[in-house]
Amino acid sequence: MLEKINMESANLSRLSNLLIASFEREEIKNQTKTGINVNRFVSEIATWYEKFRNAMDYRDEEVVRRAAIERILKRRLLFGGNGEKIASPLMRELLWARYFPEASISDDEIGKVGKIIDLYLEFREQLLVRKPDVRIKIDSLIYQLLSSHLEIMLNKNKDVELISNYIFHLLRESILIKDDSEETRDIQVFIAVRKAFAKDDIAFLRFHLFEQYFGKVTEGNIHAVAHDFTKGYNELERQISYPLRNRISSYVKRQLPPFLIFAEVLRKERGNIRALVSNTTEFQNSIFAAAQARYKTISSKVRTAIVRSVIFILLSKFLFAFSIEATYDNIVLGHIAWNSLVVNIIAPPLLMVIASLFIRTPDNNNTKRIYDKVMGILFVDKPELDRPLILNLKPDKRNPILNFIFTILWLGAFILSFGLIIYALQKLKFSPASQGVFIFFMAIISFLTYRISQTANSYTIQVRQSFLSPVLDFFFMPIINVGRRFTEGLSQINIFIYVFDYLIETPFKEIFGFLEKWFFFLQTKREEMG
Repeated sequence: MLEKINMESANLSRLSNLLIASFEREEIKNQTKTGINVNRFVSEIATWYEKFRNAMDYRDEEVVRRAAIERILKRRLLFGGNGEKIASPLMRELLWARYFPEASISDDEIGKVGKIIDLYLEFREQLLVRKPDVRIKIDSLIYQLLSSHLEIMLNKNKDVELISNYIFHLLRESILIKDDSEETRDIQVFIAVRKAFAKDDIAFLRFHLFEQYFGKVTEGNIHAVAHDFTKGYNELERQISYPLRNRISSYVKRQLPPFLIFAEVLRKERGNIRALVSNTTEFQNSIFAAAQARYKTISSKVRTAIVRSVIFILLSKFLFAFSIEATYDNIVLGHIAWNSLVVNIIAPPLLMVIASLFIRTPDNNNTKRIYDKVMGILFVDKPELDRPLILNLKPDKRNPILNFIFTILWLGAFILSFGLIIYALQKLKFSPASQGVFIFFMAIISFLTYRISQTANSYTIQVRQSFLSPVLDFFFMPIINVGRRFTEGLSQINIFIYVFDYLIETPFKEIFGFLEKWFFFLQTKREEMG
């Protein structure tokens, strides 16, 4: 099969031809150098502030800028305002923090940003007038849609959009939901690809689904969109919380390694990719070089993820949890149990570091598998990347007893996993509060460690499951599931984030603005000296 592909290297599949043609047309335009300039000293301070602030959110790097746009909009619109007043300081703050290169944002773009802000503020007013379902958090939704719209508009690199669309079309027919529609299947595959490849967060997903359902919001259709909003919003949320979404997402993640490596080659050889593909030896060398370059970044990514995870826990959960433990110990025991307190401080980060030691870099055999997959993707119209995923939305009625047994075993895994932890802590004479804090951090650390391992394995094609995987899954998956709920749920009530965003960030940014104007004044005086 591979020899035949090599001999017909010019016969790309239809989708591959379209993708490569799009890359040949889609040149990344050089950033304009006629836009806004910012002071370098202010920019340096603002950049460090943003790094510290972002550590409390534990977001993927791909969505940090969108989140920053949302955060700045919330702060600047807290006491009212419009697009004209908000657009310029918004973009200046983003330039301070180097979310965009200096001088890359023009006055025309600032004008467009102002109009989009006004459009969504008008949309908000239209929704409030119609009083849609009270369960809809209108302000939160508007900020998510607006920040996503601005990020997509200002991002001049469309590579992720092109490749995501390519992956979606190749994978959609590999997934079947037996008791649901193809439309739902397509939406779920779209969501999975956006999450796995583009790293979209919930705000981006809502925006993309919103535009698919309503189209782009414009001055001409804003009243119609607001009129039909409740129905569309309910469908949007149904798709986001679809019961099978995680299984589909896991399947899509397993197919990504060849796409990730091919994407690197596409970006690097943008103007030469068609000629490169036609030369089997050179193309293979490019795939191997791209893979090795990506493998070398794994250790760095793991270290960065560990540091960010520890900072995330210390800043967002640490004081809250330990204040509860210390208060309980003082009231019930009459003193602070320092032994359990120290264990609770040291054990979770130590567990994460130990787990990271078992992460391995993929080998050449993995790269060969990636190359073979890439060749299949490029030259076969319907490549078989993996066994098809066949799902049932409702439990299989033919095996109710089996389903019942699996449910009991899953509950048993929860009881056994947490029971063993509680038993060990009781033997160590941990108080109930100390046990709760330990389990709290153990669950969160387990989830974050799992995420880190998933990142490290993002370029690995699994040939077969490890012998110990079923055993580890039985004991640790319940803990990881609880950790996921803790992390996602408690991030919504992170008091430190509110303190930073509304009490600390506002005066900080005002000081930045004053300093920049002062430095500009001094520069003007210097220029007047000749």
